[in-house]
Amino acid sequence: MSGKTRKVIITCAVTGSIHTPSMSPHLPMTPEDIADAAIGAAEAGAAIIHLHSRRPDTGLPDQSIDAYRNILPVIKQRTGAVLNITTGGSALMTTEERLGPALHYKPEVASLNMGSMNFGLYPMLKRYKDFRYDWEEEYLRGSDDRVFKNTFKDIETILTKCADNGTRFEVECYDIGHLYTCKHFVDRGLIKAPLFIQSVFGILGGIGQHPEDVMHMKRTADRLFGDQYQWSVLGAGAKQMQIAAQSVMLGGHVRVGLEDSLWLGRGMLAESNAAQVTFARKMIEDLGLEVATPDEAREMLELKGSHDVNF
Repeated sequence: MSGKTRKVIITCAVTGSIHTPSMSPHLPMTPEDIADAAIGAAEAGAAIIHLHSRRPDTGLPDQSIDAYRNILPVIKQRTGAVLNITTGGSALMTTEERLGPALHYKPEVASLNMGSMNFGLYPMLKRYKDFRYDWEEEYLRGSDDRVFKNTFKDIETILTKCADNGTRFEVECYDIGHLYTCKHFVDRGLIKAPLFIQSVFGILGGIGQHPEDVMHMKRTADRLFGDQYQWSVLGAGAKQMQIAAQSVMLGGHVRVGLEDSLWLGRGMLAESNAAQVTFARKMIEDLGLEVATPDEAREMLELKGSHDVNF
């Protein structure tokens, strides 16, 4: 007796705000580069594209509404992918700055961090000595005294202001306590099932990358949310694909992309986001599973559809 083959959603986060331009020549910076990276990732098999924007002249994270104006319509015109706009932005931004694009463009999905945390990027200074832009070194160095602020009030503000947009949130959980914060907002009716929980492993200040850490996240989410959620993971840095494989074997989905890791293998920079998606897709298919299409992802997550966005 055979059942349907399970579908695995690949999310690709194409640029983010963690890595700086000097770390890789392949990190997208301009609107054209970000759009092209997203389109390439979608063509390779990513159902969801997670988007940040940057200043094209320096690569500094930019969460202005205008920064997305030449990104979102281009991707939508050329792919059927689900577009997910960050409300994380970067740790240097205010809640209002971070919220602006998702509130304005009303995407199908927006990310939402479930708690304040130390967000340590400064260990990267051991690996990078020469920087192309003045802001990069201090951005990394200053993270030893920086809290990425996401208070209960911040989370409530983002949820309530976007309540009428029909946007589903990719709930980003960097530690076990973030799952309980999510449960708090579910109990208050501000986050509704099916939940889309993105567990983040390997950011200094959050949960680690040991297989037991991954299992602990999954067990806790199962206990709190039962069958009311879809689980995805991202592994920061070198263990990106190892953690992705564990998620797939545990029944979950995966997120890849240059936001989370610049690498494709030991000592080998990924030349594109599409290269990481292709790697993840092969892994999923080699395990006898299938990659979800954008419309299949929309069905699993009960999304409103691309016709009902403001771009």
